Order: sequence, then structure tokens, then C-alpha cells
Amino acid sequence: MMVRKSKSRVKAPAARTDREVLLNRWGIKIDPELLELALTHRSWAHEQGGLPTNERLEFLGDSVLGLVVTEELYTRFPGVSEGQLAKMRSATVSEPALAQIAQQLGLGEFILLGNGEAITGGREKASILSDTVEAMIGATYLTHGFNATRPVVQVLVSGFLNRAQVRGGAMDWKTSLLELCNAHGLGAPNYEVEGFGPDHSRRFRACARVGDHELGSGEGSSKKAAELVAAESAYARLLAEKGDAGLALPGVNEALAADQAHGSLLGGVPANATDD
Repeated sequence: MMVRKSKSRVKAPAARTDREVLLNRWGIKIDPELLELALTHRSWAHEQGGLPTNERLEFLGDSVLGLVVTEELYTRFPGVSEGQLAKMRSATVSEPALAQIAQQLGLGEFILLGNGEAITGGREKASILSDTVEAMIGATYLTHGFNATRPVVQVLVSGFLNRAQVRGGAMDWKTSLLELCNAHGLGAPNYEVEGFGPDHSRRFRACARVGDHELGSGEGSSKKAAELVAAESAYARLLAEKGDAGLALPGVNEALAADQAHGSLLGGVPANATDD
């Protein structure tokens, strides 16, 4: 008689439970129930029999983040056009930027993940990290309101605000991406576009590449629109990963110098971010 060997299930390390460490890094206390919810990924919720997830908090936090960043950019850079401000905001709140903030905080160690997600590297996935940052912002807002949440967000994103610089006037995203690629000594980006859907409601999907590397993708109702969305996505990713390489807006360096002179919110993540 043949006996089958039972396969032991690989068990991922559990999330850290010393959340006071995380809150010290975050810079403000959060209601314990809201903090638990903010750290609850849908994979964990599913494994636990259908618990609430952090997705609603993420939705709320995304709006709070967008408002704080928009207000900060509007105030800091009065001579910058709406189009340029939009590019700076996009880079500041992009998935790569928020994932870097999460990594600086060590946030991944605290996220409640299902076993399958955890053993496949979920604690390092940019999408999970960035979503959890937004959920934490949402939880902070519900705990303390907008006025107390604003400085928390300002400190978290200040490093990216300082680097979210573009050059020139009225450039579209493809031109901005080309200039940023040139500033880093990369080749010119190229775009692959494919159409899909019925003829009466045709859609297009574009991918922005530099060499063999895909930097961004997007969809639109025309080839040009899809390419612009892909270029915007690629621009935000490249800026967050490599910085601005010296690109600057008229008035940006002056504004940053004034900020430094007054000591305002240039520290990025709080100084105790690495304290255990």
C-alpha cells in the first residue's frame, strides 16, 4: 500500500505587532481599531473569513493626500503653471513615491497579509505598500481631522515635493518624459500602441519603453491620448526612482532656499523613522 506524504504548508512570518514603533515613525497616534483596519490587506481579510479591508480607508486617504499635496504645491510655487503643478503632483503621489515612503517607515513588516501573499513577497510590493500608506493617511484623518493630518502628510512627502520639478512651459507628458530621460543619459522613449474594443467605442492601450524596460502604460480613446497617459505614468516612475537630475522650474530653487532658511518641513520622514 502506497502512503502519500502530506506536504507541509510553507508558513510566512507574521506581521509585527509592536505598532507603537510604527506610530512613532508615523509621527502621530491613530485610533487602534482604525490602525488595525488600515493595515488589513484584502488577502488577510479573505483568509480570516471576510473581515473588512483597508480599501475604503485607502480611498479616503488618496483624497486627503491629493488635497494636501495640491495645496502645498500651490502655496510653495506661485509662479508655476497649472500644467506643471499637475506634473509635480503626479510624481509626488505616484505609486513608486508612496512605496518609497512606506519602505523608509518599514511599513511592510506591519501589514496584515494572507499567507500566500506574504510568501510571494507581498511586503515589498509597491502596489501594496503605496495603498497602505494611503490607508494610514485615511485613518489619521478619521482619528484627528484634516488640520492635524496635513502636517503629517507634508512631512512624509516633503522630499518628493522638493524633487518633483519639471522644466519648460506648456510641455506635454511625452516631451517631459523625453527631457527627463535625456537628463539621466537614457535613450529616447518609444511607444507601443494597440487598439481594442468594438469599432464604435474603440480604445487604445500604450506602453512607454526605454530600451527593453517598460516604464509606464495607459489607455485612452485615441492613440495620442493613450501615449500621453503612458508617458505621465513613466515620468512619475522615473522621477521617483532616479530623481530630477538637475531639472528645475523657474522659481523652484528660490522657493526651496526660502524653505530651508525658515526650516520648514524639509526633513522627509520623521527623524525617528528608523528607531526601533
